[in-house]
Amino acid sequence: MADRLHSAALHLLRRLRVEDDALGISAPRLSALSVLVFGGPRRIGELADAEQVEPPTMTRLVDGMEGDGYVVRAADPEDRRAVVVRATPKGTRALEKGRSQRVAALAAQLRALSAEQLAALAAGVDVLEAVVSPNHPA
Repeated sequence: MADRLHSAALHLLRRLRVEDDALGISAPRLSALSVLVFGGPRRIGELADAEQVEPPTMTRLVDGMEGDGYVVRAADPEDRRAVVVRATPKGTRALEKGRSQRVAALAAQLRALSAEQLAALAAGVDVLEAVVSPNHPA
């Protein structure tokens, strides 16, 4: 079961990644941007930890996103020597547009399913959400 779920999740994400390609923003940038949009401003090191990359890699990603106007750097209000990165309105709009496009593409594929298949899938999504919940025992 775990192997099939893993494989299906990878295939689904690859299929939906095509929608992100149309935005012209790389997957690593979109992922980091989502951390900032949904989680709020972060220091480079915190953002690197969240994305499981090294700080120099994150610095390069942030440099590119800043150049494109998706994020800005500002002094950390808790430590003026440090810098935090936050999403700009343009970055938030880009992330929301990407999500909207991915959801629309997935919804189009789901329309081909029968009512029974949709009900089974909905039940499976409920279980999957419980499994990935932070409260689920690991």
